[in-house]
Formats: sequence, structure tokens, C-alpha cells
Amino acid sequence: MNADLLTPVLRAPERLAAYDLGQWDTLLRQARAALLLPRLALLADEAGVAATLPAMVTGHLRAARALAEKQAQSVCWEVKCVRRALQGLPAPLILLKGAAYLLAGLRAGRGRLFADVDILLPRSLLERAENDLMLDGWTMSHHNAYDQRYYRRWMHELPPLKHVLRESVLDVHHAILPETSRLGFSAMPLFAAAQPLPAWEGVQVLAPADMVLHSAVHLFSGEFEHGLRDLADLDNLLREFDSASFWLDLTARADALGLGRPLYYAVTQLSACFATPIPCEVIEHVERYRPSRGVEALMRAMHGKLFRPAAPARPSAGRAWARQGALIHAHWLRMPAGLLLYHLIYKGVIAPWRRDEAASL
Repeated sequence: MNADLLTPVLRAPERLAAYDLGQWDTLLRQARAALLLPRLALLADEAGVAATLPAMVTGHLRAARALAEKQAQSVCWEVKCVRRALQGLPAPLILLKGAAYLLAGLRAGRGRLFADVDILLPRSLLERAENDLMLDGWTMSHHNAYDQRYYRRWMHELPPLKHVLRESVLDVHHAILPETSRLGFSAMPLFAAAQPLPAWEGVQVLAPADMVLHSAVHLFSGEFEHGLRDLADLDNLLREFDSASFWLDLTARADALGLGRPLYYAVTQLSACFATPIPCEVIEHVERYRPSRGVEALMRAMHGKLFRPAAPARPSAGRAWARQGALIHAHWLRMPAGLLLYHLIYKGVIAPWRRDEAASL
């Protein structure tokens, strides 16, 4: 099994200068699979070791930087297009996750690769926003009746939208968690605290504490597909926001919104993977949200697999188990037991026999 060569250099990029070609072969595979190759290229530049790397390695890093720059341009253009399409709405456009990091000029947005653009709007404006977006060329990616009802009745977002010409993907949220979630809470405090982007009229991002909590909730509620990248985002956010007032805001907000458990998991994994400088009083504060011993042991084992880079050529049974466990945990948090059972039976038993729905599985 390949050793984890990626996490150590994310913590201390100067180590890159000591890697031989065999290690670089493994590292490049791990970084590419984790969507962290452009960030690795930036870290090599910042550490002053880029000029010492083998020529065949620098070619990969140069290409990764070019891809990240191209995607950054595309995301900026998409935000402009979405802002134009929704300019008639009586509310600002709130960006989430990667697009927010990028347009806010945060370190977490540098060298980041994107799959979509996420925005947050009040639920009362969803129907109007959907109509405006469809007039601008956006179409639904889920067409069958069950998926439409699933998103619109139970989830915290519209079904994903895809532009007919640019083929870009847009997720329109009205909350950061499904309404049926065991961690569910009103999104109104997030709207109230959102901060404008000076260079982007009509566009806002979440306040720093809310941005961190959203990232933690997104990651530790089951979105582990790019877990190491998202954990690295959190590391960058906490290092950039680091101040006494921020840490007070973060813990108070987690308490108020009932998000102490995701913050506990985030603090635990950030300390283990990146040695993120988190104040002792914050670590002590989130200890009150520690789960029972059995649950914590299970979650630590699962997180330990999911937050290590995958070896694409060597599938790991342990990692497959961890991904399945994360999926079960995500569904358990997302829905009450009765609704979850209904959803699983429908998707696993009924939908495959329905011609109009089998293609969406």
C-alpha cells in the first residue's frame, strides 16, 4: 500500500526538495486524485523549492497551475452570468464554498479546482430565481418525479442546474442542511451576517465563522468525496481568520446553531492531519461535543481512512468500508428513520424497475 506522501508536504512543503522520482510518482498520483495538485504547485513556489525539482515533475506542476487558473477565470465568469440572470431579485447573491473562497481572495481559493458553483438564496425567492435561471439557459439535471420531489420537499437546495451552452453546474441552496436533518437549523442568521464583496456589487459571502462552520458541516455530514481537499480548505481558512475575536465568534456560533459536533470533528482531524494552530481554549470548548467512546472510535477509524490520499491503482478495502460508512452516516443525519427507510427502498427496489428513473441511479 502506498504511503501517505501528500499530507506531510501540505504541512511542510519544504520537504518536496528531498523527494526522489519514485516518491514523486506516488505524490503526483495522490495529489491529482485529491484535487490538490495545483495547490501543491503553489506551495512549492512559496517554499522556494520549485526550481530544485526534477524537470519532469515541474511539467506536471506547471500544467496543474494552468488548469487552476483557467478554472478560476471560468468561475468568475459564471458568477457574473448568474448575477446578471438574477439581477431582478430583491436579495444579494451569497456564494458558498470554493467560489466564495476565490472571489473573496482567500488563501483557500488559490489553486482550487471546481466542480460547480454554489449559491445561497432565501427560500421565498427560489421559484423566481429558478424561472430567471431557466430563461438564461439553465436546465434541471434531475427530471423524474421522485427526484424532483426529493429535492424540493426534503433537501436544502434545488436539483442541480446545468447550462445548455457552457455545461457548467450550479447548485442553488436555501439552507446549508436539509430541513429533515438532525442538525437542521434556520438559515436566517447566516443571511443576516453575510458580508458584501467590495469588487462584486450584489454578491456576498458568509461571515468567517459561518464560512468555517458550513465547510465543517458539509464535510462531516457525509460529503467525503474530496475529503482531504476540503479539510485542507478548513486548515487554510482557520489560519487566515486566526484572531481572538474570530475564535470567540466561531465557538459561540457553533453553540447557537447546534453545530458543535461537526466542529469537534473538524478540530480533531485538523489537529491530526495538519497540526492547525487552534487555541487550547477552543479545543477545550469543543470537547463538550465529544461523542460516546464507541461512536468516536468508529468515526476516528472512518475519518482516518477518508482523510488520507487514495492510491488510485490499488483500491483499499478499508477505504471502501469507510466510504460506505460515511454514506450511511450522511443519510442517517439527513433524514429521520422512517423517511430514510422509504427513500432507500424506493431507490434500491422500486426505481430500478421504472424506465423513467433507472437512468438517474
